[in-house]
Order: sequence, then C-alpha cells, then structure tokens
Amino acid sequence: MQVMLKFLTIAALCLLCSSIVVAQSGGKGSPTGGGKANARPAAPTPTPTPTPEDEAGPVDGPEIVVDTKLVTIPVRVMDRKGGFVPGLKKENFKVFEDGVEQEVALFSNDSKPFTVALVLDMSYSAKFKAADIQNAAIEFIDQLRPEDKITVISFDADVHILCEPTSDRKAIYAAIRKAQISTGTSLYEAVDLTINEQLRKIEGRKAMVLFTDGVDTTSRRSNDLDNLRDAMEIDTIIYPIRYDTFADVQRIKNNPIPQEIPQKPGTAGIPRGGTPPIIPTNSKSPFPFPIPTGGMGTPSDKGTTPEEYAKGEEYLDQLSLRTGGRIYVADTLGNLSNAFSKIASELRELYSIGYYPPDESKGGKVRKIKVKVDVPNVAVKARESYAVADAKK
Repeated sequence: MQVMLKFLTIAALCLLCSSIVVAQSGGKGSPTGGGKANARPAAPTPTPTPTPEDEAGPVDGPEIVVDTKLVTIPVRVMDRKGGFVPGLKKENFKVFEDGVEQEVALFSNDSKPFTVALVLDMSYSAKFKAADIQNAAIEFIDQLRPEDKITVISFDADVHILCEPTSDRKAIYAAIRKAQISTGTSLYEAVDLTINEQLRKIEGRKAMVLFTDGVDTTSRRSNDLDNLRDAMEIDTIIYPIRYDTFADVQRIKNNPIPQEIPQKPGTAGIPRGGTPPIIPTNSKSPFPFPIPTGGMGTPSDKGTTPEEYAKGEEYLDQLSLRTGGRIYVADTLGNLSNAFSKIASELRELYSIGYYPPDESKGGKVRKIKVKVDVPNVAVKARESYAVADAKK
C-alpha cells in the first residue's frame, strides 16, 4: 500500500512539472528568430487592386464631369375656361426633350409646398410708398399655404437678404417691414443673388416673385444676359410684377430742382437767421438717378430713357417666358394686390414633373422641352427650354 502511495505521488509531481514547462513555452514550442514568446506573426501586406490608370498608364485630357441633375418642370393644366384641372397623376404626363420622350422620374401634385423668393424693388418710385408695398406683400404671404417657405429680399443700390427661407410668419412679416425705399436700382445683382445664392441650393418646388419696374441703374457685377441664362438653368418659375415709372421719372427729369451748396447764414446774400433751400450733398437723394451737387440740378439720363424702359420690359418678359411663369402689370394698389393674389392662387395649382437629362448634355447647351397630358380639351402651361448648367455651378 505504501509503495502504491509513493508511486502516485511521484506521478503527480511529474505531471505538475510538465504543465509548468508547457505554460511557460506558450503551449506552442519555443519561439523562432529571437522574438517574444507571445508575439503575433506580422500581418501580410495587402496587394493593391490594380486601377485602370495602373494598368493602362495615366489618362490624358481634361476631367469629364457628368451632371445627373434632375430637370424639374412646373406645369399648369387648364381647361377651356382657364380653370385649373386637378387630380392628374404621373401617368397622365409625358415629357419630351429635343423631340425625344423622356422617362418621368419625379411627380409632385398641387399639394406639395413651395419655397418662394419674394424680391422687392425698393428704389425710389412715385407709384408706391414703402407701406403700400409692405402691406401688399404681407397680403400675398397670407394667401400662401402654412407649409410654404419664404425668403424676403429687397434691393436698391444694394441687395438685402431680409430673411432666409422660413415658414415662420412672424419672421416673414418682420422681414417685409424692414424693407425701406432708398436710392439706386441693382436689379440684375438682386436676381443673380436670388438665383445663384438662394434658390439654386434648395431642393423641391421653387418660385420667384419679382416686384420691379425692370430698369437697372447701379448693378456692376451682373447683367441682364447672365440673369436670363441663369434663369434657364434652375427649376424655378419666375413671376415678375411690373410697374411703370417712366412718366414720373420724365416729370422729375424735366423739372430740375434748384440746389445750393450749404453756406453759413450771413454770407452770399443769405440773411442771418435764414435757412438756404438746399439738398445736403452727403445725404441720399430721393430720386432713382444722380443729382448734381451744385447749381441748378439736372439729373443724368441713366435709367430714364425710353430705350431703357423698353429693355426693362423685355427683360421681365423673358424671365417669365423662359421659366414658365407669367408677367403681371401693377400701376395701382388695386392691381398690385390683385397680381399678388393671382400668383398665390397659381402656386396652389401647379404640378411638377422631373426627368434626368441625357448624359451627353454639356454646359451652356439649350434643350427644348415639351410637356403633354393625355386629357382632352386642356391647355398645358410649362417652360419650353432649359440650359445645362456649367460644371462650376
């Protein structure tokens, strides 16, 4: 029995020693190459996947930019009496580009919200006072749907973004009340900023309501041709509201206003205690054109000629025509309110369809568009062309 116990004790001691040796060696034998026992083998360096440039060498020539931007077209469908035709579906519409039918990739009915840019010409005008313009603009906002967003922009010699796109009516009303009449008319710069810095970055249905006489006098960085090209590149419908200031400008132009350089009382024939009839030379003039600072003031001809007014009218016509909008004339407060009301109504009566243009389109190329519906005895109002935007935009 004692012999058996000794044997078992020796066997246990041998087994314990063997376990210790194996644990110290990591259970995998001794390391090789002088490394640590628990060091992991280095991960193999991956072999890069060859690219076409690696296999065929560098590619010569300019980089090709493919613009797959969706072309969106606001569409108004009217019956014989000029009333809106509601309830149409995607299947009712067909769109053609340069005579080739395109697949309709997007369809929005008349209930989808709009983002509206309200752009107000606040240069001097004998037609409307600031309060008149503000009140009519607020009435217009009240006729839009609660979910519609509005950005308010005014311009004189400068362009003022009074509020970013928002559906907060209090913020919109406050922005409109900030608009004040001043000198200069940078119309082209206002349209450029509205299109390229405000509306171009916004997705969804968009419109611009532009209140102006169409005559620009102070733009330096933009012009009418650039505006018309940009208008064709974006999916925004433009509604100009035009008022005519030609007769008022001619009346002011042909009746110069006496001016005198400020002098101290008691000199140059001015009695002490008297006040010379002056227009201070360091203040803004109430007129849309420069007034000389001394002698009998005679306005310059900038922005006063019949040719400039005809050009302004054509410019506004083209903005509406190229974007599928329409132009309204407002020479009275009643006409102004009526124009705003009709635009608000039309924005509630527009479908939007969209398609992806052919990938061979290149910047600056003009494409013809034709929209048709399979409903009899209706008229379709939509833009008739668009221009492919340059890659830099």
